[in-house]
Amino acid sequence: MSDPNRTIPRRAVLAGLAATPLLATAARGQGAWPKAGTIRMVIPFPPAGATDVIGRIVAERLGAIWGNQIVVENKGGAGGNIGTDQAAKAAPDGNTMLVVSVGMATNPYLYKSLPYDPVKDFEPVSLMAMVPNIMVVPPNHPAKSVAEFIALAKAKPGTMSFGSSGIGTSVHLSGELFQKLTGTKMIHVPYKGTAEAKNDLIAGRLDCIFDNITAALPQAQAGTIRALGITTARRSKLAPDLAPINDTVPGFDVSSWFALFVPAKTPPAIVARMNADVKAVLAEAEVASKLGKLGGEIVGSSQQELAAFLKSESDKWGALIKEIGVKAG
Repeated sequence: MSDPNRTIPRRAVLAGLAATPLLATAARGQGAWPKAGTIRMVIPFPPAGATDVIGRIVAERLGAIWGNQIVVENKGGAGGNIGTDQAAKAAPDGNTMLVVSVGMATNPYLYKSLPYDPVKDFEPVSLMAMVPNIMVVPPNHPAKSVAEFIALAKAKPGTMSFGSSGIGTSVHLSGELFQKLTGTKMIHVPYKGTAEAKNDLIAGRLDCIFDNITAALPQAQAGTIRALGITTARRSKLAPDLAPINDTVPGFDVSSWFALFVPAKTPPAIVARMNADVKAVLAEAEVASKLGKLGGEIVGSSQQELAAFLKSESDKWGALIKEIGVKAG
């Protein structure tokens, strides 16, 4: 997710990475890390979700580079808080990594209290990828465009609805930001997942969902739902004909994002090597192809860029969450 003033570019950071694997290999000969044994990658969500899939793609290649087995541990629950807390309390020795998404920025505002601090308890490694959502409506919905949808919503304030995969998700916050920027008022209907929400959408019981492009695009192409626009400010290679909502609603720019963190006090040399190797992995053609099929835009940021990005996301969504008064627990 980003806004026009964001501090990190939304493009693949590929320049100069060709030599990175060699540099990383040389560095491994000079230090004691990674040691023989297992490295954990904590995914604070159930298997098969976007965070899990992207994490596993990166973990497979890092394991090959490091010569270590990387075990992916899915620790779902409480909006990602259970797994994130476990990672925060792990030994800062480079043997525990955490892959997170937007909840790292929004959960401090959604929950009354957290057992961890997203900034103080973690060291940023790299922002790996971003995945857009798309705005979809039932196949027989009267709105054929974003502009027509806005006009209908304004004509019937408080009667149209949008579904989401849960409070505080990018699917939910996309709808909240849409309402704020368009001056519309809709009913939010949270579900346990977007699959259930789309069933109601297809049946006409919902007016729209801002769903992940990977899950929604095949159904839109099959005609079971209709896509009106993409949530990012730029078009996606997966759906080049789908115009950004931003073209109609200036300032609207939302993505799901996926980043790598490690526990605070992990030695700086280890974090720096992780960052270099993650960027090298993301520059590989096979990895880029796999992420591209998910709709992912590769980033591969520096540690400092991820820290700045997390702050910008926290400021952006924290303000909106406070304004609408939504709480997850």
